[in-house]
Amino acid sequence: MAITGTSSFSVNSSPVFRRDVTSASGNLKRNLDLKRFAVSSEQATTSSTTTKKFVENGRMWKKSGEESETARRVNVEESERNGKSLKDYFDEAKDLIRSDAAPPRWFSPLESGSHTRDSPLLLFLPGIDGVGLGLTTQHQRLGQIFEIWCLHIPVEDRTSFADLVKLVERTVRLENHRLPNRPIYLVGESLGACIALAVAAHVPDVDLVLILANPATSFSKSQLQPLIPILKLLPDQIPFSLPYILRLLEGDPLRMAADNLVKGLAPEPTFGKLSHDLLTMSSYLSVVADILPKETFLWKLELFRLASAYANSRLHAVKAETLILSSGRDQLLPSQEEGEKLRLALPKCQTRRFDDSGHFLFLEDGVDLVTVIKGAGFYRRGKYIDYVSDYMPPTPSEFKKIHESNRLIYLATGPVLLSTLEDGKIVRGLAGIPSEGPVLFVSYHMLLGLELYPLVTQFMIESNILLRGIAHPMAFKRLKDGKLPELSTFDTFRMMGAVPVSAANFYKLLSSKSHVLLYPGGMREVLHRKGEEYKLFWPEQSEFVRMAARFGAKIIPFGAVGEDDIAELVFDYNDQMKIPYFKSIIEEATNGVINVRTDASGEVANQQMHWPYFVPKVPGRFYYHFGKPIETEGRKHELRDREKSHELYLQVKSEVEKSLAYLKKKRERDPYRKMLPRLVYQATNGFTSEVPTFEP
Repeated sequence: MAITGTSSFSVNSSPVFRRDVTSASGNLKRNLDLKRFAVSSEQATTSSTTTKKFVENGRMWKKSGEESETARRVNVEESERNGKSLKDYFDEAKDLIRSDAAPPRWFSPLESGSHTRDSPLLLFLPGIDGVGLGLTTQHQRLGQIFEIWCLHIPVEDRTSFADLVKLVERTVRLENHRLPNRPIYLVGESLGACIALAVAAHVPDVDLVLILANPATSFSKSQLQPLIPILKLLPDQIPFSLPYILRLLEGDPLRMAADNLVKGLAPEPTFGKLSHDLLTMSSYLSVVADILPKETFLWKLELFRLASAYANSRLHAVKAETLILSSGRDQLLPSQEEGEKLRLALPKCQTRRFDDSGHFLFLEDGVDLVTVIKGAGFYRRGKYIDYVSDYMPPTPSEFKKIHESNRLIYLATGPVLLSTLEDGKIVRGLAGIPSEGPVLFVSYHMLLGLELYPLVTQFMIESNILLRGIAHPMAFKRLKDGKLPELSTFDTFRMMGAVPVSAANFYKLLSSKSHVLLYPGGMREVLHRKGEEYKLFWPEQSEFVRMAARFGAKIIPFGAVGEDDIAELVFDYNDQMKIPYFKSIIEEATNGVINVRTDASGEVANQQMHWPYFVPKVPGRFYYHFGKPIETEGRKHELRDREKSHELYLQVKSEVEKSLAYLKKKRERDPYRKMLPRLVYQATNGFTSEVPTFEP
């Protein structure tokens, strides 16, 4: 594969990399009239005809031809097919460190060139290895949504930490000056995380997003600290660093394999993968020796010490959005403890834990940085995140993982979905649901939103329709720490397209012809009291009718029942408010979230946060009935009248109540309402078979 363009960077003979973006002196090149990176001629000629996957009209569907600037542009098939492995890291590292006497500089991986013009810039800052290939297994996916530059620190280079910070800071300022409206992502691991924090402290005026894996700010607690004097006394012929670095690469693989066996995982694949990884690592001992010879290893440890002290002294000045990724089996640093410390120290910081991962998090199988960024709600292309235009739907593999991780919920609830055809006939399945948007689904919210997962996944499975839920802001942002679930609890909701409730987001979803899921009762229904099952708590005035009419959206009222077959509420809000301890917890939790109905009165205004305690039951079944779509097309002017819009609002509410009553009555005739008969049926007919239900 030929590479166009020339450069003094020695790795340009490799088909893996584009030319570097710094000159031999380390200064950023400013020839902005030329294409910034050389690209493969083969890649350039085929990119415009690749089959792409888009989100449009509320659906995921394939479209050939050039990409739409308003659609989320991710080449699902290509990005999931061309993943790299640990072996690729070693192979490419050999190219980078060969004849390498230049100063630190940037390079861009060749396979990351399919990003769009408005993609943010991602600067990768390496850890102890310094090679800059820590994202090797991530390049293909990241390259779809970011412009990627990786910092390479040559093996023999002895640039000080302060000068490394200056290099990155200079790049950040130049790129911010060139494109001031796009955010710059600093992705750093260990040492690189310290560089990122230092740069963020120096440039508070630049729009930065920090993604930090196992930051070396905790180096003072590293188990290597007492070993440094011993290392200095060892002869150069003893490669002390090699076995240690190999352990870092896989997070102590032998221990992980043993733990997997204890957990009951399949032993053969576990040991097969383990053997393969160990064989790969042992076959590249010489590469590790070249990357971290003794003198370089000692230099890097001293660099860690200085970096940790420097970054810690400037944490107070860091204002950037920050996502800390912490490994539970980091053999170098106490990363999970440090992640919590940084979360409390930084004003806009979240953490995600990877309990079974080691120090080199980004090189491990199963860790997909794009998925992590999407789930945490950290991807944006402008100054502020746009939950509609910045959203990327789950890829098939992401959806599969989500579905499998929640399979027990699906098995326990055995969802039955019924829809209504144009002639009023009720059928099983989603044949009565319009395939083209905008469509607005309006319903009652079960306790804790129990109906959401089976509903959203079944729409994807049956009709390839992505339901974009209007959700409470507590799933996206907190005003302060309190007695609330961690934000990571809601990663799946964000992955599946939930947006914070607001008029602007509602407008954008309908204007983009999405399938929108709305619960007017909101948190009041989600956190209802004893005896309030299937009781609607809707605002007195309509909140959605005129907006739906503005875009000619079809309104589909629907009901969902089954909560009372899953759990019995025993200790509700009223009970808790009588006890001072629980009352203080409720007040603390409520003060930590945004109140979305400050101007409302009555029951819907009472949205105090609490956890209802319930007793689980032997699972019954969830049932959903979707009424006949109500047309608003052509009624825009008519529904501007408050009385007319309120009439339609009451009609929708009445239809929801009718659907609930219909399902509660009909489920009594379902011989498979209980879980045991469903399991028997599936054991007889196959666990992928559809379990029958009542006749609609």
